[in-house]
Amino acid sequence: MDIFTKTFLLFLVLLNPFTLSIYLLEVIKAFDFFRFSKLLLWTSFISLLAFIGFALVGEALFEKIFQVRFASFQIFGGITFLIIGIRLILGMGPPMEALRADSSQLSGAIAMPLIVGPGTISASVLAGSRLDLVFASLCIGLALSVAILAILLFKFIHDHALRHNEAYLQRYISIAGRVTALFTGSFAIELIFKGIGGWWPVLNVIQQ
Repeated sequence: MDIFTKTFLLFLVLLNPFTLSIYLLEVIKAFDFFRFSKLLLWTSFISLLAFIGFALVGEALFEKIFQVRFASFQIFGGITFLIIGIRLILGMGPPMEALRADSSQLSGAIAMPLIVGPGTISASVLAGSRLDLVFASLCIGLALSVAILAILLFKFIHDHALRHNEAYLQRYISIAGRVTALFTGSFAIELIFKGIGGWWPVLNVIQQ
C-alpha cells in the first residue's frame, strides 16, 4: 500500500462519519437536505483550509510558535481519542453534548473540535511530512469529501427511507460507531506511543 493510500485511509478513519452523524443528529433532524448540505459544505471548506495549513507548517507551528513539542500534542491527542473510543465501545455515548440546531456559529462548532481535532491535526502534519503539499492537500480533500458524502447519504436516508424507524436507525449508528471506535482506539494508542517515542531522546539526555 503506497503512502498516499495509507494517509487517505488514516484520515477517513479519524474523520469517522458514523460518529460525526451521532454528534450531528439534532441538526440532521432540524434542517432540510439543502440547508444541511450547504452547512456541511461550508464546514468542510473551513476544515480543509485548516488541514492544509497544518500540513504546510508542520511541526514548526508547535515548536517555534506555540513553544510546545509536537510529541506532547501527539500524546494529548492520543489520550483524547482513547477516551472517545472507550466511551463509544462501552455504549456510554459521545464525550460531549450533541450540537444544537439553533447554535450560533454552527459551522465553526462543527469544524472544531468535531472535524479539526487532535487526531486529524496530527494526521495533517503527518501528511505534510510524507507527501508534497499538492498530494497532501489532494489526499486530505479526498478523505474529507468521502466523509462528508457519507454524512449527506445518511441525511438522505434519514429523511426519506427511515423517517418512521428512527429507533432502528439510531441503533445502527451506535453499532457502526462502536466498530469504527475499535480503529479509533487503536490509532489513539499508536499516537500516544509515537509521542512517547518523540520524547524518549529528550528523557535520555536528561537522565544522563
